[in-house]
Amino acid sequence: MTHRVTFVLPDFQAGGAQRVLLTFANGLDRTQFSPSIVVLDGHGPWKDKFVSGLPVRDLEKTRVRTAFPALVRALRAEKPEIIVSTMNYMNFVVLACRPFLANKALIFVREANMPWSTVSGHAARLGLRLAYGLLYSRADRVISPSKLIERELVRDFGVPEHLISVLRNPVDEQFLRNSATRPQRHPGPGPRFVAVGRLFRQKGYDLLIQTMKEYGVEGQVTILGEGVERPMLEEMIAQSGLEEKIQLAGFNADSAPWVAGADALLLPSRWEGLPNVALEALALGTPVIAAPQAGGIGEIAGEAGAGAVTLAEHGAEFASAMNAVAGNSPMALRPSLLPAIFTKAEAIAAFSDLQLQEAAAL
Repeated sequence: MTHRVTFVLPDFQAGGAQRVLLTFANGLDRTQFSPSIVVLDGHGPWKDKFVSGLPVRDLEKTRVRTAFPALVRALRAEKPEIIVSTMNYMNFVVLACRPFLANKALIFVREANMPWSTVSGHAARLGLRLAYGLLYSRADRVISPSKLIERELVRDFGVPEHLISVLRNPVDEQFLRNSATRPQRHPGPGPRFVAVGRLFRQKGYDLLIQTMKEYGVEGQVTILGEGVERPMLEEMIAQSGLEEKIQLAGFNADSAPWVAGADALLLPSRWEGLPNVALEALALGTPVIAAPQAGGIGEIAGEAGAGAVTLAEHGAEFASAMNAVAGNSPMALRPSLLPAIFTKAEAIAAFSDLQLQEAAAL
């Protein structure tokens, strides 16, 4: 008998949280599990890339607050033994569905980011604390990708520690390397850097531009991503005279060749959960320069080999780390730098074991 597992996603947009859940769903052993997906809005680039072969129930809802009745109906129809969701707002909705489900499904919620980073303002922070306190106690398991997130959940939100399991993000190393057999980089002398992520305050691209302006960083940076901060960042780049050094290249669903062709991946984020882009860069053999504020990046650095991850504060220290990079990346894939605990096989095995243990305890 296989265990029915339903993964609940807001959409198939190119986010790290969606990518993690889809990797888990695709990687489950079909002799033990029967995975399916319920998605609020089935649009997004990950649909064609990672959803093939998985049953999908699309609720065609663009707003979470209007999706609740449809989500309850979908979960009742799916009759899963285990429900898995990610991102706190989706987790709140799924946990709120629990009293309305006919079967006693286990609910696993995965925390994708540092909780406090998602809100600002006293009222919003109070509401967030209440939501965690009221709803997360209904979960059968809270999955945290890093010890840093686990500590915040316990210390600031009162989530019972015994409910939390730290499970590392799965990285499909072979898929990434197959996607980057021909690394790409802009021609010319000097180091080539790449950053990947939406143009949003969290990612700290404004801090990166400021650093390059103030400290005369050499090399060229390609930023792959789109978002609301594009006009502001374009203005900053123009006012700083960095048009030749920083390129806003837009969203690219196939960023792996650019990451593989770079001399280093830059992660100047103000906050993160466990940054998938850093793990994927390491899988492609590309070292990472990151701000220590980027969530669990310190935990990745602790597991990685010497020189794989450089932690540098914004400003002079970050600039110095960039200037220390030699622009001699070969146009062929380098050996992987990914620590073993983040490989797809190990992460999915840990996820599967957790589900089997919880199901056996019912």
